[in-house]
Amino acid sequence: MAAIVFDLDGTLIDTAPDINAIANGVLVGEGVTQITLEQTISFIGSGSAAFVSRMMLAQGMGDDAATHARLHADFEERYKTATGLSRLYPGVIDALNNFAAAGHRLGLCTNKPIAPTKTVLAHFGLDKYFSVVTGGDSLPQRKPDPAPLLHVFDQLGGDTSARLYVGDSEVDAETAQRAAIPFALFTEGYRKTPVAELPHVFRFSEFRDFQNYTDQLFQ
Repeated sequence: MAAIVFDLDGTLIDTAPDINAIANGVLVGEGVTQITLEQTISFIGSGSAAFVSRMMLAQGMGDDAATHARLHADFEERYKTATGLSRLYPGVIDALNNFAAAGHRLGLCTNKPIAPTKTVLAHFGLDKYFSVVTGGDSLPQRKPDPAPLLHVFDQLGGDTSARLYVGDSEVDAETAQRAAIPFALFTEGYRKTPVAELPHVFRFSEFRDFQNYTDQLFQ
């Protein structure tokens, strides 16, 4: 059976509304204008520290290190328990149930910090599906460095020729390419680049189509 590793935000769960609310809570506390959901989506992908940097620059707050550290700490504290506005993408549960029933080994590799990752997985009952979970602060490296993704696959074990990474973004595509792992692109997430410009072996907008693809690939 195969080892399939997933990204989280924008791939399994639409967390952007919660992240937007968190960011605006931080900004309101600073007396700064709030950001839009569209801006939030454009800032997602490289971890919470990068998100806060992009948010600060977009709102004219500069890049002062001390201010960043304070806002980042506030952001991460709020982030730990934020689940109320997030939603699963349609078909995720059915797909994961079928993958597990087929005996595939499932892992998660995200740039989201590990504490809110575990919170949101538990909230949606997804934690039971993944035997290996790596967050953006689990290792010294984060995506697009290939080390976190390769770490998850190494922990999952099994046939190295039967591996697939599933994500939604430029960061995910680059990570898979650098790790020499086939990449399946979920097109309904937080991607900014046209699909044709991202390296992938398969693209899908609905998880039932992804299941059909994996059934043929790993039969």
